[in-house]
Amino acid sequence: MGCLFAIVALITPRFVLFILWLFTDYLNSAISSGWLGLLGWFILPTTTIAYAVAQNEYTAPGGGLETFGVVLIVLGVVVDVGLLGGSRRSTGRTS
Repeated sequence: MGCLFAIVALITPRFVLFILWLFTDYLNSAISSGWLGLLGWFILPTTTIAYAVAQNEYTAPGGGLETFGVVLIVLGVVVDVGLLGGSRRSTGRTS
C-alpha cells in the first residue's frame, strides 16, 4: 500500500502539468522557455505548478510577485523535496 501511495504522489504533479500543457495556455503564459518547463517536469513538478500559479494569479502591479505567490513557490519546493527525500525508516538507519 505504501508503494502505491508513493507512485501516485510522484505521478500526480506530472499528470497535472501534462493536462495544463495539453488543454490550456496557463504554463506558456508563466514560463517563457520550454527548457524550464521540461526541467520542471523532470526535477521539480510541484514547484513548476506553484510557479505558474504565482505568475498567473499573484503578480503585483509593479511586475514582481506578491507575498502569497512567493509563499506558494516555497511550499512547492518543500513538497517536491519531501517527495524526493526518504524517511529514516526507508534509509535503514536506526537510532
